[in-house]
Order: sequence, then C-alpha cells, then structure tokens
Amino acid sequence: MGASILSDLGTEILIPVCAVIGISFSLLQWVLVSKVKLSPGRDPGSPRNNGAGGKNDCADYLIEEEEGLNDHNVVLKCAEIQSAISEGATSFLFTEYQYVGIFMVAFAILIFVFLGSVEGFSTKSQPCTYDQSKICKPALATAAFSTISFLLGAVTSVVSGFLGMKIATYANARTTLEARKGVGKAFITAFRSGAVMGFLLAANGLLVLYIAINLFKIYYGDDWGGLFEAITGYGLGGSSMALFGRVGGGIYTKAADVGADLVGKVERNIPEDDPRNPAVIADNVGDNVGDIAGMGSDLFGSYAESSCAALVVASISSFGINHEFTPMLYPLIISSVGIIVCLITTLFATDFFEIKAVK
Repeated sequence: MGASILSDLGTEILIPVCAVIGISFSLLQWVLVSKVKLSPGRDPGSPRNNGAGGKNDCADYLIEEEEGLNDHNVVLKCAEIQSAISEGATSFLFTEYQYVGIFMVAFAILIFVFLGSVEGFSTKSQPCTYDQSKICKPALATAAFSTISFLLGAVTSVVSGFLGMKIATYANARTTLEARKGVGKAFITAFRSGAVMGFLLAANGLLVLYIAINLFKIYYGDDWGGLFEAITGYGLGGSSMALFGRVGGGIYTKAADVGADLVGKVERNIPEDDPRNPAVIADNVGDNVGDIAGMGSDLFGSYAESSCAALVVASISSFGINHEFTPMLYPLIISSVGIIVCLITTLFATDFFEIKAVK
C-alpha cells in the first residue's frame, strides 16, 4: 500500500478541529443575525403601550434602529407574528419529542435484544466472520455498543432539528425588516441563518461520530470490524428521528395549509398568508416543524448513514484489516475539509458581498 499523505496524528487533529471550527462559525453567524437588536422596551408613543405586561412585552419586540426605517407599527406587528410562530413551533416540537423519547427507548431495547440474541447473549469472543483466524468481540458487546450508537444518533438528530427550527423562527422577522433596506440585506440575513443549521448539523454529527469511534476503540482494540459494525447504529438513530419530524411535521403543515386556504379564501375572501387569518400562523408553524426541523433531522440522518456505511465497508477492506487509520477515516476527512470549504464559500456569499455592497 502507498504511504498516506496525511499521518494518523494529522487525522486525529484535523477531524475534531474542523468540527469545532464549524460549530464556532455557526455560532458566529447566529450572533451576526442577532445584530437586528431586540427592543429594551416599547415605543412611548405606540398605542400598544398601555403599561400592561404580556407575553409579547418588551424584549419580544424588534426595533430597527436605523433612522428612517423605524415604522413601529410595522415592526411591532412583525415581531408579534414572529413570537406566535416561535411559540407554536416550540410547543409542537416539545410535544412531539415526548413521543419520540418513548419510541427511542423502546427501539433501543429492541436493538439490544435482537442483536444480543444472535449468539444467545454470549459474552465469549468469537472468530470473525470476515477472517476466521482472527478473534472478534462477543455479540452482546456489539448489541450494547450499537444501542449506545443508536441513542447518540437519535439525540444528535433531535438537537439538529430543534436548533434549525429555533434559528428559523429567530431570523424570519429580522429578514423581513432587513428586506426594507434592499434585497442584498435580506439575502445576507437569510443566508446566515441557514448557515447556522447547516454548520451545526455537519459539525455536531462529525464531532459526535469521531468521539464515539475513539471511545468504542478503547474496548474493541484491533477488532475494527466489530467497532464499525457497532457504529452503524449512529446512522439508524438519525434516520429514525427524521421520520417523526418529516412525517409528523409534514402532515401538520399540510393540514394547516389546506385549512387556512379553505377558511381564508373560500369563506372570508382573505388573501393567502394574510396575518388576519389565525390559521396562517398554524401554517407557518407547520413549515418550521416539518420543512425545517424535520429537514434538519433528515439531512443529519442522510449524512450519518452515508458516513457509517463507508466506514463499515472500509473496515472489512484491506484498510481495516491492516489497521490503516487515516485511509479508514477518509469519509470523515472529506466531511472535515468540506466544512472548511463551505466556511470560505459562506464568507464570499455574505461578508465579502456585504463589503462590496457598502462600497
């Protein structure tokens, strides 16, 4: 075999460093989106300022500070709609995740029982299926570690979807307010908010998978076939959670969309997506929980599955048999480099574009 361009030590450093950079960059984008400040208080001249506190009081209102664009009635209404959408989406996801948690535990138990029963819950090491001359860890160990991988993938998938929903509801009103300055401003705000979920999803998935591999390797040692077989549960967990987000959220948003159109257009002759129709809020809530939170979990599931599949195939190839660490983790190296490339591309699409617009 030829020598690797990247050493094993370089691989050990590259993957986690790129993951941390991706997480840090996503948080930076979140901070930049929040530059459209939350108001410390209401406009004294606003008819809404009656001295009474409510759920949409004070800090819930977005006030554009730039002179000439501080139409408080428009801004306060925009913030009110944003607050309703965010509250509805958060409530839906918390309710959904209660059922997801029950499914997660029940399915994890099934995984452990079915995989552990392959060798009758034996705790004795067995000859490897791909090489009878080598000894592999017992099936019970694979069942236990596969269950842990499944739970890690499920939790990471849920977190990816939830964070995607939060940044979407956080940035929608801000994007609307920035659009009054021009298309460029709105594009930058929307692009940055989308980058938050994109980078968090990829970086979190990469970091958790890399940490899991290194922790599992402490037990498995030279049994790389068993190690990466156990890691496959990570992708399964991500895809399982995506089913709830895409199907549950998708059904909700379609039902709300049809309901809003029927009530608004047919019965009251109200235009589509008019805020006077309460069902429009439900429609937007469905868009967030189905098309954003569900899509975030779905994207993570696809990413985790493809990475785990490549790792399993590599583990039973010459790379795995010869314990060549860097070639084995080639899929994760590609993901790591991809984070850096996407970071540079995002800078060109936002910061450099913004500087050019200012000039």
